[in-house]
Amino acid sequence: ATGGGVWKTTDGGISWDPLFDKQPVSSIGAVAVADSDPNVIYVGTGEACIRGNISFGDGVYKSTDAGKTWTNVGLKDTRHIGAIIVHPANPDIVFVAALGHAYGPNTDRGVFRTRDGGKTWEKVLYLDDRTGAIDVVFDPQNPHILFAAMWEGWRTPWTLNSGGAKDGLYRSNDEGTTWKRLEGEGFPEGPLGRIGVSVSGSDDNVVYALIEAEKGGIYRSDDAGDHWIRVNDDERYRQRAWYFTHIFADPKSIDTVYVLNTGLFRSTDGGKTFALLPAPHGDHHGLWIDPGDPNRLINGNDGGVTISVDGGRTWTRQNNQPTAQFYHVIADNRFPYYLYGAQQDNTTIAIATRDTDEWVISDKDWYDVGGGEAGYIAPDPRDGNIVYAGDGGGVVTRFDKRTEQAQSISPLPLDTSGRGAGELEHRF
Repeated sequence: ATGGGVWKTTDGGISWDPLFDKQPVSSIGAVAVADSDPNVIYVGTGEACIRGNISFGDGVYKSTDAGKTWTNVGLKDTRHIGAIIVHPANPDIVFVAALGHAYGPNTDRGVFRTRDGGKTWEKVLYLDDRTGAIDVVFDPQNPHILFAAMWEGWRTPWTLNSGGAKDGLYRSNDEGTTWKRLEGEGFPEGPLGRIGVSVSGSDDNVVYALIEAEKGGIYRSDDAGDHWIRVNDDERYRQRAWYFTHIFADPKSIDTVYVLNTGLFRSTDGGKTFALLPAPHGDHHGLWIDPGDPNRLINGNDGGVTISVDGGRTWTRQNNQPTAQFYHVIADNRFPYYLYGAQQDNTTIAIATRDTDEWVISDKDWYDVGGGEAGYIAPDPRDGNIVYAGDGGGVVTRFDKRTEQAQSISPLPLDTSGRGAGELEHRF
């Protein structure tokens, strides 16, 4: 989880156990399990979907006992890692796509390779101190061939830059030793912004790329990246590209491809059209497709992890990993006092700090108090039943626990989503 460590299930997602709680960081950008030895796991710390509230990591961790113990194996100043892949036949060969510092320049970014299980690392693809790597994948049928996406993505507390002169999709035919930038031949002009890439497991000549650029969209190559065709320019699949831009080719069907954004989308005609799958939560960032049975899917989104065994028609429950991210925490004046917080991509919460009936705090001791994910919360100091709560875009609500109702008291009662600051009467 981006702020909740690494979790493991041994019963198909019914229950989950935390594996990373004793480590010094909890922000996770990537996880990779070695196909040749599933006891070997690599974790890249520091989320790489660079919202304004991100937390950074301290490099790569490795476990050789299925997550019981961990060792930091380096790349400590990469801060944000977008992807890790492990050679299918050799668990000591690993590639890391490191974005680098999100808030400033640094040189520990790009694509790194180890051939000795993390004892030493080579920086095999580096462009400059502002351009990092956001994705790296193997050709599923030939691990000597790799594709990597480079991205000049960085932010300050008040703005974000996505795209630069050296963004691009790069291919290596010699196990990452040398790289060629793919350009022209149907590929769009830059700045390209963030790129996601995936190679079909059915035919490794088929490569899909999801590109943020002004003339971006979903691009397909049928000759391993030499020539490209834009098959879809719908902006739904590249909105908030710095936060999403995730694409996954099906391991068996040449024309089946998934795109993750606010929704979980699947195409069965090579990316031309997509259907929205009924996942239980929005904002999707991770997908694993079983290479032996593509009907088995594991989806990670802002609500947690959910699993399907029927091709996405139904999914498991999603409230079994306690990994909610709280923006703010505040206490009221009651005795026993209540704590309040706003959860990322979820509701606000009020929760008791003592349960004098059962002496165990449970779900009956918390409730929503209005507002939304990014908002500050202000309980009335004289009346704990009254709570004021905010959200993005100037939303303010007044909640009364006695009536279980929240009333909008926003200064400007308009939905400001998708509007530039210059269009608004007030700024928030």
